[in-house]
Amino acid sequence: MSFFENLFHHKKRAAESVVLIDIGASSVAGAYARYLEGGPTELLYSRRLPIEIRKDETHGRAMLRALDILGNDLVREGAPVLARVVGKGNVDVVLVSIDAPWQETKVHTERFEQKEPFVFTKSLITKRLEEVNAAPPDKTLVDESIIGTILNGYGTRSPYGKKAHRASVIVLTSLIERQIANSIISALESLYHTKRVIPIAGSSLRYQAIRDIFPHERDALILDATGRSLTSISLVRKGNFVDLIHVSTPSDDGAWVPTITSELADLAKRYPLPRTIFLLTRESETSALRQKLDAANFASLWLSANPPKIIPVSRNHVAGSIKQTAATPPDIVLLFMTLYYEYRHRALNEPGFE
Repeated sequence: MSFFENLFHHKKRAAESVVLIDIGASSVAGAYARYLEGGPTELLYSRRLPIEIRKDETHGRAMLRALDILGNDLVREGAPVLARVVGKGNVDVVLVSIDAPWQETKVHTERFEQKEPFVFTKSLITKRLEEVNAAPPDKTLVDESIIGTILNGYGTRSPYGKKAHRASVIVLTSLIERQIANSIISALESLYHTKRVIPIAGSSLRYQAIRDIFPHERDALILDATGRSLTSISLVRKGNFVDLIHVSTPSDDGAWVPTITSELADLAKRYPLPRTIFLLTRESETSALRQKLDAANFASLWLSANPPKIIPVSRNHVAGSIKQTAATPPDIVLLFMTLYYEYRHRALNEPGFE
């Protein structure tokens, strides 16, 4: 049995009830969301729990224990909330966002070229990816997201059915240890009795959400500090995701900026750095991290006296089309997941999507 079914291999639906699961380095979270064609998306219930490692317990075991507690809370508290709104507590799909260290993410490019024009199709990409993406025996492929497409030298977000001599796709793949993967499957399938459990790397999901929120920012760095023990740096050039770095967050708060600066310096040796930085973090930490970045000496990296533009991404950017009725305060990561699936749900119900 494959680990996860493809997100779009199912019948179109006018409405869907979705469970959102976030698995991070230091916490797990879950939410119930309701998607309606032509109506507002509702975030009905959310819950976040820390991953607390006991003595002689591995990080992975602690994560799975926290996921088990979270699942019980979602069924006991969240399902009745969904039932009051929808009339039943059943869900259609479970979307799982997985971050490092639970998954290993890589970005690669697949190229297609023929002398005669050819029609660019999904089946063309599917066949190529089946040929090149063999997972090691101890790993399972949990995410394979196409995050950029170039036809005849021009980037496009609507490539299918068009003719080209040359094409390339930028693919983000994510692998997870098979034992951890099987445990996640068992936990979620037993809770929701569905085979539609869909994974995606958290970095891929948040990149795609930011691309939808800020469509005109085609060159940017995404500084993702939503995890307390890991920070990721994503580089976007010409609208395409081209590099990803995971950085262990120092326990000494004063070492965070020097660590990030060092990683950016290494990145600058390979690519010109864009002048826009999107900062993703918990709302309670945004002000402090923004101040640290504003005080950092980035002049040598950008070869300019003018500092880069730092844009903290807040719930105000995300929640405009989302109606939150959950009693808990907005959670930026869960809001990103809600927004990501909203775009996918809308695309699925557009004429001609198949």
